[in-house]
Amino acid sequence: QVQLVESGGRLVQAGGSLRLSCAASGGTFSRYSMSWFRQAPGKEREFVAGITWGGGAIYYADSVKGRFAISRDNAKNTVFLQMNSLKPEDTAVYYCAADLWGLASANPRQYEYWGQGTQVTVSS
Repeated sequence: QVQLVESGGRLVQAGGSLRLSCAASGGTFSRYSMSWFRQAPGKEREFVAGITWGGGAIYYADSVKGRFAISRDNAKNTVFLQMNSLKPEDTAVYYCAADLWGLASANPRQYEYWGQGTQVTVSS
């Protein structure tokens, strides 16, 4: 059983930056592809960024390309999401998710484990 705990979300002004972290425990982290999703009020959960278990492939949603960067530190069992040039439309609860030997899919149904989420609010 893998436990995921996100942190780093807060209120920030438009144009600002945040770095989210997701700490994993209870499994062999290096076997899991890791992704970030987000969900705004009244909207479906959407894929933001993903990184494969070996770090060899990285994917981004078009809406965040060039602004967000996902990375992982397997020695610390942690995945990060660096968010720059934040916009009000980035406001959402951000979740990390883990998929054993996965391909960092944009389909949330592929992921076995989820964190509880961290709130990011971008003010205009």
